[in-house]
Amino acid sequence: MRKTLLESLTHGSLTEPAPAPDEAGLAELASKVDRVAQAKLGRSLAIRQIDAGSCNGCELEIHALSNAFYDIERFGLRFVASPRHADVLLVTGPVTRNMRQALERTYNATPDPKWVVAVGRCALDGGIFAGSYACVGGVSEVVPVDLHINGCPPSPIDLLKGLLALLEHVGGKG
Repeated sequence: MRKTLLESLTHGSLTEPAPAPDEAGLAELASKVDRVAQAKLGRSLAIRQIDAGSCNGCELEIHALSNAFYDIERFGLRFVASPRHADVLLVTGPVTRNMRQALERTYNATPDPKWVVAVGRCALDGGIFAGSYACVGGVSEVVPVDLHINGCPPSPIDLLKGLLALLEHVGGKG
């Protein structure tokens, strides 16, 4: 045990260096999301995130949107604790049998106009969990999906681009 500890202290970090920040690109993308949200909804976009049975890879990327690097609240996007205050349901993972009813109830509790965004490969068709006895399938098996953001997991930039695409697409819907 002591040998392993000493080796880990002398070899240094094995992680990758952080990517170079593209502050201008991120600021432009996020401010465009804010402008479109204000134009389409007249206010900021409220997001309720739902884990329908995922491995939590997508949640890590979604939570990164709230960190100091991305800080999406400065652009008018915010996460809410109740589906009654949400415009968008951001659903991750395959829908498990245990979460099916909870997802349906959350969808029904969200006021109109509401949009569902399926995040990640598993939310599309069950991903690596497809065919499991505990998995119902993708999100569209349970509730109607307006947008799918692909990836395993999708990056925070992909999530922002997806939300922007959703707002631009559903402009006449609400």
